[in-house]
Amino acid sequence: QVNVVESGGGLVHPAGSLRLSCAISGDIFKFLSASWYRQTPGNQREPVATIHADDNKYYQDYVKGRFTISRDNAENMVYLQMNNLSPDDTAVYFCHTIVQTFPTTPPRALWGQGTQVTVVS
Repeated sequence: QVNVVESGGGLVHPAGSLRLSCAISGDIFKFLSASWYRQTPGNQREPVATIHADDNKYYQDYVKGRFTISRDNAENMVYLQMNNLSPDDTAVYFCHTIVQTFPTTPPRALWGQGTQVTVVS
């Protein structure tokens, strides 16, 4: 059993900041990658940022310079620091991770339940 739980969403004014957390719990043998996705009604879920085990990071163009993805290895936590938020950032944010739970089994891909971020004047 591996659980992925997001937290930290909420309501913020434009130019404000939020820090999202993704707690990955259970027996994790190896962390491979984690991504933050976001989704608005009527649209597909889209990747926002990704962090790999080697610390390589990817950011969607519209969040570069504003969002930072990071990881706490010891506690299997992944964070998304979001600064200078815009109403366009309003969405449900999902944590997606790829982990290996046992040395001899293939990696698993897992989704969290999502956390709502609302940016309003």
